[in-house]
Amino acid sequence: MTDLIRQESLNRISKGDFGCFKELTLAMFSGKWKINILYHLYHDGDYHFNNLTRLLPRASRKMLAQQLNELREDGLISKKYLKNNNIIYTVYSLTPLGKSLIPILDMMYDWGKNRVSDLKLDTTCFQLSNKDL
Repeated sequence: MTDLIRQESLNRISKGDFGCFKELTLAMFSGKWKINILYHLYHDGDYHFNNLTRLLPRASRKMLAQQLNELREDGLISKKYLKNNNIIYTVYSLTPLGKSLIPILDMMYDWGKNRVSDLKLDTTCFQLSNKDL
């Protein structure tokens, strides 16, 4: 099943009824594993499908294939077939369009890292006092 946010955005674009560019950007990331896939393809380089399954062990092969296909359909990654000793390997890599999203991903990563650090330093804002009970 295609992600609903992504599908709705693509439908609105095809009808010429699209006016929220940040929604389009978020639609490119929608999907449980897409951000991880893009991040690792950029920072680690090209991956074979089986390497991605090992990198993301909680993702089913079916879900991973679906997410990779959507990223490919959106022009963010490319898929190549390589042959070595009569064995065909599928290799995924970032396209220039996919690479253009990396600064956004890096900023999201940094924001999350800082937020986790903030939460560890000051957890009082998340604790209830006796008068709040």
